[in-house]
Amino acid sequence: MISQKQWFDEDGITFHSEHKVQFSQSDSSKKMSFYELLKVTSDMAVEDYAQRGMDRDTLTEHGYACLVSRVAFRFHRFPRENENYVFTTYEEKAEALQLVRAYEFTTPGGEPLITGISSWLLVDPVAHRIIPTKKFDLRPPVESRKEHDCLKYGKIQIPEDLEKWDEWKIRYSDIDGNNHVNNARYGAFVANAIPENLRDKAFTDFRLNYAKEAKLGQKLEIFGKVNEEEKKLTIVGKTEEGVSFESELIWQ
Repeated sequence: MISQKQWFDEDGITFHSEHKVQFSQSDSSKKMSFYELLKVTSDMAVEDYAQRGMDRDTLTEHGYACLVSRVAFRFHRFPRENENYVFTTYEEKAEALQLVRAYEFTTPGGEPLITGISSWLLVDPVAHRIIPTKKFDLRPPVESRKEHDCLKYGKIQIPEDLEKWDEWKIRYSDIDGNNHVNNARYGAFVANAIPENLRDKAFTDFRLNYAKEAKLGQKLEIFGKVNEEEKKLTIVGKTEEGVSFESELIWQ
């Protein structure tokens, strides 16, 4: 990920970053990969906070950690290899136990590419307890909300008749500085689980919920279900500790 320019709007909370889709960030169809999508959105959220004086070390010193909980994306058009795009992110009014953050990918000319909305848990990194968002005092609370051209993050309805499709042993390269699987890696798990006959579908929506972090050495079993009538693909990952993630993809 090569960032070319970064700036804030006058409101001080709307963060923009220019990028170009590199070869390594694209899938076999030359579109931005699901892994890269999650990587950009989480990394730039971290960068947004860092440029406002709240990098990860500062958060830790004050007893905070921010963990992405749920994401939802609408695909207008995937950015492609060698294409420049502008990524925008900003916080919205928080819920009682979740911070809320929006994402927009556009062409340099303003054409919408991907729209997204997410929720983040505020956690005590030592006690591993969720902290109410009203106690987050490192920046003024955000009170604004906007309408978004994407599904809302939220509960995913899981079919009862899921089939086991794959399994993956969590390896060292999957782990980040929080000592569990980096949230972007789940994009790779989802992409790898998409049945071959569905890989060329024009997916319009993607939702992913993180339930229980997967850790080094665990076996992640992947289950799935295709609903042709609803044009929906459900993919669930489970470890021996239970559900790790739930996701759904919707196509036209």
